[in-house]
Amino acid sequence: MSSGQQQARAQAAAITPSGQTPPVQERAPGDRVRALFDGHRLSPGQRRIAQYLIDHLTEAAFLSITELAERVGVSQPSVTRFATALGFSGYPALRDALQPMALSAVAGSPETSEQFRRNELQAAVDAEIANLESVRRLLADTDQVLDIGRELARSVPLTVLGLRISVSLAEYFAYAARRIHPDVRLVTRGGSVAYDALLQSREAGGTWALAFAMPRHAKETLSALRAARSAGLRIALITDTTLGPLVDEADVALTAGTGARLVFDSYAAPGMLSAALLQAMADADPERTQARLEGYEQVADQHGFFL
Repeated sequence: MSSGQQQARAQAAAITPSGQTPPVQERAPGDRVRALFDGHRLSPGQRRIAQYLIDHLTEAAFLSITELAERVGVSQPSVTRFATALGFSGYPALRDALQPMALSAVAGSPETSEQFRRNELQAAVDAEIANLESVRRLLADTDQVLDIGRELARSVPLTVLGLRISVSLAEYFAYAARRIHPDVRLVTRGGSVAYDALLQSREAGGTWALAFAMPRHAKETLSALRAARSAGLRIALITDTTLGPLVDEADVALTAGTGARLVFDSYAAPGMLSAALLQAMADADPERTQARLEGYEQVADQHGFFL
C-alpha cells in the first residue's frame, strides 16, 4: 500500500470522540465483574482472588467461601477482607452480586446457545471474536484512546517496549509508528540494555513509553517498566489483564485478551488495539502525518522499494 493510500485511509478513519460508555448492565459479564474491582487498591492476595473470579466466573460465583479460598490458595478471612474492601458486607453479599453475572455469561455462551462448532480451530476463532468484541466495547468511549494517542505523538522520542513473546507486537507498532512519528525507539531486550535505552530516551526529551506485555508475563518486563518509571517516563501498557504488578506500574493500561485455545497464543485483539492507537497518533497531528507519509512515498518510489 502506498503512503498516499495510507494518507487517505488515515483521514477517512479519523477517530471521532464519543465520550460515551455503554451502561453497566449492557456490558459483557466479564467486564461487569472487572467493574467491581475498578478504583479499589487491592493487595497481591486480593488481586489473585479477583483474577480467579474473572477467569472462572461461571464456577466461582457459586463456590462457598471455603471452596474459593482453597482454589485461590488464600485463607477464608482473606476472602472476607477482599469482599469488604470492595464495599460488600461480606462474601455472601459479593457472591449474590456475582451470580447474576455468571448466569448471564452461561446464557450467552456459544456452548449453550446452540452454536455448532465443527472443530477446535473454529473454537479458537470464536474465542478471538470474543476478544475483539471486548476491544470493541473498550473503544466505545474514544476519548481515552485519543488522549493516549495524543500523548504518544507528542513524545519525541517515543519508546516502544516489548520483550519475549511481546516482541512481535512491539515491532509491528514501531514499524508503523515510524511512518508518522519522527523518532521511534524500539526496545526488545531486557536488563541493562533496556535501562540504557529508556534512560537515553528520557534524556533526549521523551516523555512516554508504550509497552506490550502478553502472557506469560516475564519478570524482566516488570523490571523494564520500573526502569522506565525511574527514568522519568510515563507508561502506556497494552496487556491481557486488568490486575497485577505490571498494571500497577503503568500510568494507563489498555486490555486486550489473547487467544489461548491453541498450542501458541494468538493476538488479534492486541493487534486491533495497536492499530487504533496508531490511528489516534495520526489524528493527533494530521499535518505531520501527511508530510511524513508523502515523504516516505517519494523515497520509496525513488528507490523502487515495492513492486
